[in-house]
Amino acid sequence: MPAHLFAPRSRVNKVVRMEIWLNPACSKCRSAVEILDGAGADYTVRKYLEDPPSAGDLRDVLTRLGLEPWDITRTQEAEAKELGIRDWERTDAARERWIAALAAHPRLIQRPIITADDGSALVGRSEDAVREAVARAGGGAS
Repeated sequence: MPAHLFAPRSRVNKVVRMEIWLNPACSKCRSAVEILDGAGADYTVRKYLEDPPSAGDLRDVLTRLGLEPWDITRTQEAEAKELGIRDWERTDAARERWIAALAAHPRLIQRPIITADDGSALVGRSEDAVREAVARAGGGAS
């Protein structure tokens, strides 16, 4: 069949929806929102101090991040010091203890965390990391 009889395939860039876990008082979180807004990204906000993630939510996001709970724990927070969390074991056996602490004390969760409905996630502490999330998500709204 001649090539001109084939309809060209349209390239559809699927825009990936994101969710950002943030604390509005955090300058890094506000900066991340500015970048997302500037890119026209499709996202929702989870104010994780008002809507804390469950232990299951944390397990899911840790899997997506490829990190352990101690990797996303803010160990300098007063609550962390009260718990003595810096001295806790960082082992598979201690993993659930860390997750339970993060669920009970969401202020200890590193921020912002950006998840996407394609299964990806990252900690958006730098502008470059947030831009990476936008790029992975298709560069913003169409």
